[in-house]
Amino acid sequence: MITLCGRPLSNYYNKVKMVLLEKGIPFEEEFVGTGSRDEAVLAATPLGKIPFIRVDGVPLCESQVICDYLEAAYPTPPLLPADALAAAKVREIGTFVDLHLELVARDLYPQAFFGGQVSEGTQARVRKQLEKNIAGFKRLAKFAPYVAGDRFTQADAAAWCSLPLVGMATKAVLGEDLLLASGVDWRTYNKLIGARDSALKVAADRKTDMTPAK
Repeated sequence: MITLCGRPLSNYYNKVKMVLLEKGIPFEEEFVGTGSRDEAVLAATPLGKIPFIRVDGVPLCESQVICDYLEAAYPTPPLLPADALAAAKVREIGTFVDLHLELVARDLYPQAFFGGQVSEGTQARVRKQLEKNIAGFKRLAKFAPYVAGDRFTQADAAAWCSLPLVGMATKAVLGEDLLLASGVDWRTYNKLIGARDSALKVAADRKTDMTPAK
């Protein structure tokens, strides 16, 4: 049995959850907050990051590593092409979203989503880096209609969970949605993917996690 550990507010948790749902893999969920210092958690994810999974009690962390494990262990339905190079090209797009878009925009999240403040220096640095990286992303992404081509892949699990955060954070803090300004119509794409059963489940659980307990 697979246990997915983390929380539905996390886009990387949702990336893995979407892959599990798309593949129809049975799994359980265990709530684990970000940055836990519990020794049992650190034994599974040494930096306290989420998500991580347990496979019959054996832990595995890092979202892309988990997705690649799931693809190897549960190859049907495939979320990567059979051809090795084509599969690598899909991973390339997902990795680009994770590292060069979302991770850069994450420096804006304290102000965009959590009521904090981000210095003008940080804002300028993030804007400059994102403008460069979004131009690079446009060279890789297909949106035909899926981000890597004509069918849903692992890359869509990454893109659907993270592109809206990049767009919303830059709009909130920089005054401009840098994705839309660069011609990346993530809203139309988000609507397409959002109609899938896996996305509807992820979105509903995320909303529940965002709702304060009464």
